[in-house]
Amino acid sequence: MAPLEPWEKVIINIEDYTADPHSNMMGCTGCHNGQSSPEKAAAHEGLNVRPSAGAESVCASCHAEIVASASESLHTSQEGYWTQINLRSNPEDADKHAALEEMFGNHCASCHTSCGDCHVSQPASVGGGLIDSHVFNATPSLTRNCTACHGSRVGNEFLGKHEDIKADVHFRQARMTCTGCHTGQEMHGQFEGDSEVNHRYDSVTPDCTSCHDLSSSASPYHALHGEKLSCQVCHSVTYTSCDGCHVAISEETGNPFFSTEGTYFTFLIGRNTLQSEERPYEYVPVRHIPVDPESYAFYGEDLLENFNAAPTWAYATPHNIQLQTPQNASCAACHGNNDIFLTADKVAPEELEANLDVIVDSAPELQ
Repeated sequence: MAPLEPWEKVIINIEDYTADPHSNMMGCTGCHNGQSSPEKAAAHEGLNVRPSAGAESVCASCHAEIVASASESLHTSQEGYWTQINLRSNPEDADKHAALEEMFGNHCASCHTSCGDCHVSQPASVGGGLIDSHVFNATPSLTRNCTACHGSRVGNEFLGKHEDIKADVHFRQARMTCTGCHTGQEMHGQFEGDSEVNHRYDSVTPDCTSCHDLSSSASPYHALHGEKLSCQVCHSVTYTSCDGCHVAISEETGNPFFSTEGTYFTFLIGRNTLQSEERPYEYVPVRHIPVDPESYAFYGEDLLENFNAAPTWAYATPHNIQLQTPQNASCAACHGNNDIFLTADKVAPEELEANLDVIVDSAPELQ
């Protein structure tokens, strides 16, 4: 998607905007402050450019319940990042934690979303700009909102942007979008109970059986494998893994940037380290995440002193589902085939300790 021209980011179609209920109920100044004046300087006095950045005082006037829960959602709080950073670091070390907070502010904090980043404009982190002439869209745009942020892995896999790898069957054949599986309640953090959600797999995420009744399936393999395998083990295909992400500040521009040492395609099955009632599987696809012991070295030495506290080959839910895949073509394509399992020889020596719970000794043989 090409970046928007500056004028494209702010132009408003009056007919479309005035037909929107927000226009009739709030008006421009109801959200943006400023003054009702034909003079530009006067009109923009006290202007609030991003009203939903303070959703509690703007959006909550009508959407109080959603705003209250969304403030604790992962999209807003970014708690998932800190869950992993704190696990690998030493939060009790004040100096190191301060360095990590500086890193986070420079490289991560801009990715959090406000209400407007999903319902009115593109997220600020990808350039901003109105989606539909300031109309408020109940359903976010697949490409302008969702994959604008979740693009390099999720978006490219789901939309089939990798050469010779088909798009996810849900998009290719049914033109489903993200919201076909990910509900507004999930995005807003509106979950039942008081359980704390500190990671994207802490909550109940989409379940294939919501649409697919496996009990009536003609395939005997679902009954044979039961809860031993996640659906993606048999129905996802090659996906992206990355190595060695490092962050820094450019000496030339002063802007934060990151670089990775390698990006490549994989399909590997490992052990499930996140077993729960919702995810009882023994085996799941695993993806190499790009964290490195020196990922944040620009900000200080040994900031990830407990690097091995979490695996670098992590539970994955690739968004490239297919009915027929290489691994479900025959029993022997999976059983006894070490090529598609995360065995120790596929793990970097310096990462073996971190991945002991994920590594498979050898592919299960046919019984």
